Amino acid sequence: MISRFLSLMLLAASLCVFPVGRAATPAAAAAPSAQARVFPTTPTLRPDGQRWRIGYVESGDYGDYPLTLGEIVKGLQHLGWLKLKGTMPKEASGHDLWQWLAQNTDSKYLEFVADAWWQPGNFDASKREPMREAIAQRIKDRHDINLIIAMGTWAGQDMRKLGPPVPTIVASTSDPVASGISDSVKDSGRDNLQARIEPERYQRQVRLFHEIVPFKKLGIVYENSEAGRTYGAVAAVEQVSRELGFTVQPCYAQSNSITTEQAVSNAVQCYKKLTEERVDAVYVTTHRGVTADSIKEIAKILEQAKVPSFSMNGSKEVKSGILLSLAQADLSYVGLFHAESIARIFNGAKPRQLSQVWIDPPKIALNLATARAIGFDPPVDILLAADEVYETAP
Repeated sequence: MISRFLSLMLLAASLCVFPVGRAATPAAAAAPSAQARVFPTTPTLRPDGQRWRIGYVESGDYGDYPLTLGEIVKGLQHLGWLKLKGTMPKEASGHDLWQWLAQNTDSKYLEFVADAWWQPGNFDASKREPMREAIAQRIKDRHDINLIIAMGTWAGQDMRKLGPPVPTIVASTSDPVASGISDSVKDSGRDNLQARIEPERYQRQVRLFHEIVPFKKLGIVYENSEAGRTYGAVAAVEQVSRELGFTVQPCYAQSNSITTEQAVSNAVQCYKKLTEERVDAVYVTTHRGVTADSIKEIAKILEQAKVPSFSMNGSKEVKSGILLSLAQADLSYVGLFHAESIARIFNGAKPRQLSQVWIDPPKIALNLATARAIGFDPPVDILLAADEVYETAP
């Protein structure tokens, strides 16, 4: 069964016509305005001979956001659009990294505009509308931003709702279609907007987890809100539960409009609660309370309860003690995908003309130390198929 399932995964990936991390040509897009021509990624100036000016909208303080932004910048550097004056700071916030880029980017083609940075506090819902108004006023009064990078689900939703006549690239979202950022996988529904979408990503993860660990009761932690259900891929989990006949045991942990410390406490308590409710397995989802530090505590809780776990977010959490995941491609591929989209837009493409489809390679990540600790004997097929194997305990 395992071999058959993995074979199907590999076949599905091979059927994707776009190489991993590469922006597709507009000929493949389904948008009505798509043209059968390839837009280059060659560095070029604006029609008036000036540099392209880029702004940035961020949902809040989340570790993946500055990492993704940094890889987009590296992708633009790879394409010849810029050079950096030094090394990008590590572990910087999105704001601090943006300010560093504004001061340390050497380019005759583009600039990161220091005061074109927006965030609704740290995931503060009450500040989203004032932020949108500020962006709209800036665009109306100054007309000085040529492209916006929207980082995160909230940022993508806000730019979709705002609908400015400014090309917008949406990055680092759990599910752009389910969250209403894009109309569908093939069509963003807005000429000025493009997001990166990996179709059936979370369904594939849960199906694989169930194939390896045939659980009957799956635990999942998320905030019980529209945003929280999107981050937690709840619709995808519920879809697969109906297909395969297992039940879903939720635990609600508030995430937004509170401090990171509160979000961490809520998440940790929920994972403890799930083990007390004797779930057969746990799907570890995206949540503000699941951080680089707290994931180790969460993994330890699940290990002590001998509960198999699968990370939505890839091998970095497997390395911290979660049992399994699909190993994600290096973020550099994601960065290059977005960088190529930006380059094509500056060469005349409308964001809607560019394909949104991006497929991660189906590679398994496995933590053998966790497997031993919970008494799980991985099938030989999984051991042979695993691309990343860790021996690190949480």
